Parts: sequence; C-alpha cells; structure tokens
Amino acid sequence: MDGNRRWARAAGLDPRAGHRAGAEHVEDVLRWCESVGIDHLTVYVLSADNIRRRGDAEIDHLMTLLETVVPQKVLSRGGHWRLHVAGDTTLLPVTTRAALDHAVAATHAGAAHLTLAIGYDGRADIVNAVRAAVLDLAPQGGAPDVDAITRRLPGGPVKDIDLVIRTSGETRLSGFFPWQSVGAELYLSPTMWPAFSETEFLRALRDYGERKTRRQSSSTTPAQG
Repeated sequence: MDGNRRWARAAGLDPRAGHRAGAEHVEDVLRWCESVGIDHLTVYVLSADNIRRRGDAEIDHLMTLLETVVPQKVLSRGGHWRLHVAGDTTLLPVTTRAALDHAVAATHAGAAHLTLAIGYDGRADIVNAVRAAVLDLAPQGGAPDVDAITRRLPGGPVKDIDLVIRTSGETRLSGFFPWQSVGAELYLSPTMWPAFSETEFLRALRDYGERKTRRQSSSTTPAQG
C-alpha cells in the first residue's frame, strides 16, 4: 500500500487523507479479487520500521484507521474473507490490537484468506517460524525442514506468494515476506496506491499469466540436437 502520502500531496491534500484513501482502497482490491477468483491475498500495511521511525501524530492516525476503516472494509464483504495478521502486534496500542483481534475472530468462517502485514519484519517472521519449528519438533528428536518452517509462518493456509504487486514506482521489496515470495513474479506499478485501478490490477494478472505460460512452454519444449 505504497504512495499514500505522495498521492495526497499531489492532490493538495493533507497526508492523513492519503492514508485514509489507501485504507478504504482495500475494499476495492478485495472486490476485484473476488471477481476473478483469487482467494489468497496479502497486503503490506505497515512495517515494524514504519512504526518505530514515523512521527507520533502520523502513527496515531494510522492506528485509528487500523481500528476502524480496515476491519470494517473486511467485514463488509459479507463474510467472504477470513482475516489473518502477520507482524509484531506488541508494537500496536492495546485498542488497535483489540480491534484486529475482534475482526480476526469475527471472520473465522470466511472461505478466502486475507493477511494484513502490520508491524511486519521479514527477518523476524522467518526467525519466529524457525524457533517455533525447533520447539515443536525437539521433543520427538526431529529437526525442522522447509515444510515445517513454512507451516509455522503467519497467514492463511497457502503460504507461497505467486505475484507481488509493488505500487508507487518503487523497485525494492522492502522485506515483503522474503520466505513466502522466494518464487514470486514481480509487477512494478508507477501508480500511487490510492489511484491503483482495477484496469491496472487486471493488467498485472495478465502479465503474470503470460509469464507463467512462457515458463511452462519453455520447460516442455524438447531439446534440439
């Protein structure tokens, strides 16, 4: 969800308006995913570094949006989405954690899975999963393998990420789920997050599909000698 503040400045608005527009835009993306049959979505909302480095007033506003707008947008989709939270929620105020916990519980019956990365740190994500795997397997004398670690990562039941869409013209991953996205395709959009449209969303999916088709074609083409 990158480019909220730049979008607001370009429109002559307060940066807080950009954050609100970005939060409200989540519902649009959920609707687009529903229309094309995507039932696993991960949204990078806020990194742990964001929380530590940004000013108190901005963080307070972001927490308010996380307590009100974001859960409401998920709940408004008629119970379709089950919410998961990835990240260090101890960095969040008690009221924000409570609102997210309520939304997680209220959506437990959803058939599709939405993971929100909040207070997220990709390296800590891996460390925590490895630690959990070691603690769980040690009593049986087992050692963690890739599958054991993957199962203990946060989020929905499908961990591997197929496509990463990065908005606002940035070309870095910014620690976005490094374990889960190791095999992902990247789509870099110059559009700021609040202005990211359904047309560009479908363009990203088409680009991904074409790349996947090319890979499958090249892997099945017999060698010439």
